[in-house]
Amino acid sequence: MSSVARQFERMGLAALHRLDPERAHDAALMALRAGLVPLPGRITSPRLRCELAGLALDNPVGLAAGFDKNARALGPLSRAGFGFLEVGAVTPRAQPGNPRPRLFRLREDRGVINRFGFNNEGMEAAAARLAQRPEDAVIGLNLGANKDSADRAGDFARVLAHCGRDLDFATVNVSSPNTEKLRDLQGADALAKLLEGVMAARGSLPVPIPVFLKIAPDLSDGELSEIADVARAAGVCGIIATNTTLAREGLHGPHASEAGGLSGAPLFERSTRVLARLSQLTGGEMPLIGVGGVATPEQAYEKIRAGAHAVQLYSALVFEGMSLVGRIVRGLDTLLERDGFGTVAGAVGSGRDAWL
Repeated sequence: MSSVARQFERMGLAALHRLDPERAHDAALMALRAGLVPLPGRITSPRLRCELAGLALDNPVGLAAGFDKNARALGPLSRAGFGFLEVGAVTPRAQPGNPRPRLFRLREDRGVINRFGFNNEGMEAAAARLAQRPEDAVIGLNLGANKDSADRAGDFARVLAHCGRDLDFATVNVSSPNTEKLRDLQGADALAKLLEGVMAARGSLPVPIPVFLKIAPDLSDGELSEIADVARAAGVCGIIATNTTLAREGLHGPHASEAGGLSGAPLFERSTRVLARLSQLTGGEMPLIGVGGVATPEQAYEKIRAGAHAVQLYSALVFEGMSLVGRIVRGLDTLLERDGFGTVAGAVGSGRDAWL
């Protein structure tokens, strides 16, 4: 991005930050869809090209779920420099989510607190947009459950069965803190039953796709070990570590005590330690996606060295804008070259022990 374009981006971010955070997010999506955001297109190199659970990626930097909940901006996001996109979370039926305000910027901490509660337009709307998706992108869907569902475990399978034919991967999200008792589904018995239904839905698709499991950062070592065992037994293709945290240590500013899930910079260390522990538990054999606090090339690289085969980001875009994607991807390429890694795979787990 040129210096002039970067200056315009900063002016746009300053304008957005004068709005309520949720209105600002909606405006950012509208600007993307209207073609008002400069986008670099595909970014790749021989070092950056990699494989994730059988998916061929231009680079290992993906968009985390939550940015495009309803798959409204697939075209422009596929040209933003990401190696893969995850949209959603999507539930079987549309639901409004929790009352507003439910999104808060923590400027001093470069963090975000949200308590959205799976607000989305439902699987019918998502499926219609996914059917028109760009074919040259790797796109996944975060599966969710309706708040008032009598069968939350079954909701995940229903969304996958309905939308799966137009996906490259799907993520089972039992780790959001904003739907009451959803995290209870991370328990071994409940999770095994849920995943059995999801994997059966996967098997019914014309082409079975990788299924990932997204976990919380607030789990004990014993709980992580149980989840890893259940995921392997169920045939899950990988684990995303992690979702947002309920922890609040060391935060500043007027919104620090708001209820909801905390993401962004304050989550980096906590999520990376969970990632490294999972890498150790799985022997580096199960694909892992590291997410939580990635805002620089160095942080993306640190996640990979801790055991991630790919990374995702979202909250940092609130403070840095879409040009951040290209800076992270190109910077990661430089770091790999500096340290003598010919591929991303060569760096995976190379610094894991420092986090254990």
